[in-house]
Amino acid sequence: MAEQTDFRRLRSLVDGVLVTLYQRYRHQDLPELCERLGLPSPPADDGTTEHERLTASLQDCPDEQLLHVAQAVLDTEMLPFIETRDLQDAVWAGRDYVEIPGRTRRELAKQFDLTDHLVHPDRFLALLGQLWDLGEDEFNVWGPHRGTLRDDIQRHVIRFSDDWTTEYLFEQLRAFEAPHPRFGHFLEGLASATVLPDEQAQRRFVEFANHHLQPVGAQLRQEGEVDGYPQFLLLPLGRGTAHRPRNLIFATLGKPDIRFTSALDNDIEIAERADQVLVYDRPVGKDGLLWCDLLSWWQETRDADNAEEAALALYGRMEASLPSQSEGQKNLFWLYHRIYKSQLRYVPALLPEIWVHWDPKSIRERGERAQQNLRMDFLMLLPGNRRVVLEVDGMQHYTRNRGSKPDSAKYAATMAGDRDLKFRGYEVFRFGHDELRDRDRAQLVVADFFRALLGRFPDCSS
Repeated sequence: MAEQTDFRRLRSLVDGVLVTLYQRYRHQDLPELCERLGLPSPPADDGTTEHERLTASLQDCPDEQLLHVAQAVLDTEMLPFIETRDLQDAVWAGRDYVEIPGRTRRELAKQFDLTDHLVHPDRFLALLGQLWDLGEDEFNVWGPHRGTLRDDIQRHVIRFSDDWTTEYLFEQLRAFEAPHPRFGHFLEGLASATVLPDEQAQRRFVEFANHHLQPVGAQLRQEGEVDGYPQFLLLPLGRGTAHRPRNLIFATLGKPDIRFTSALDNDIEIAERADQVLVYDRPVGKDGLLWCDLLSWWQETRDADNAEEAALALYGRMEASLPSQSEGQKNLFWLYHRIYKSQLRYVPALLPEIWVHWDPKSIRERGERAQQNLRMDFLMLLPGNRRVVLEVDGMQHYTRNRGSKPDSAKYAATMAGDRDLKFRGYEVFRFGHDELRDRDRAQLVVADFFRALLGRFPDCSS
């Protein structure tokens, strides 16, 4: 789940960080700083202070970009934890997260053996310092304070490991009452190779943690690798798929002619009519595939320097793949990009005419063994490896002879294909063509649907 972002509070928190930043940057450094953080260019140096220029830049920043600015601050600026904690919580609450009840946290802590994690105590302490208040100012020029929680942990957890139980450590960290996203990041950190540079130790912790997490509908699941070690993310149980896509074949103007250049590595090549097919073959991150990711790929593969012109060209190319006879599909595509126009860079890409299955033979050649639903109307890749298929059903889905006769066999085959996709972890949503035929009437339907699906984004339908 995710909470509706309080942009006024988020803007205030970012401004509070800028108060610290302006003391470390000169006037001539501010344009580069703003560009790095994703802020608008600051006003000219007309005698105002650095902080006033940064604040003016922040006020010019649209709401939909604030989360990305805040994340850039957290990623690139070295700041004391006490100054970034509230900003972390605000950013994480605006993104998808998993709720872990207090009882589950306590039961996990009671049985949590820290032996593996204390093999590398400095790594363990570094994780704690990133997520919890250890009672010190990391930038104190006189050195760390004595009598801090960090000192207590070093003495009672690391040097004399029998002094404190893990449950007591969690209490001192205030982990039991911490916001859900912070506790989730803690679990992911405990499972990471940064803290446990030993794959077997990682998997032991994940198996232990999942024993407690699965009864509340959560799990630590491997989502790729980092530096050769498995990476585990906290995800809802039974949601999403186990793998990230390797090739996205979309916006096709006809059936692609595909061949494997390496069957061992799943490397493919479009043998003929390559200009009629788009193939996105870059890794899809944990935030899913955003429009900005797709646009970056388009610009780099086509040497397009002008982002605005590239965006129009990409949109036009995808729009051209939509069936000319399906007003419903065209309206769904158009309305999505209109509703989220002001924040398009940061919403998931809506991929049209996507190939989910591919068979070199035709359905007629394959006969009864043919797979159904080879190509889908739209696909969206959301955080947590969620794969969302959108279908606009016209009469061809349940009739024959150009709509003159009902065809229950065709309808049954479509439903069987849906079940197959759902068993493989896809979420399938179907629209009736009639509810999207008229663009003005369809706007409310489409806006309500995407508001429910992408709840963490503000309503931009007005």
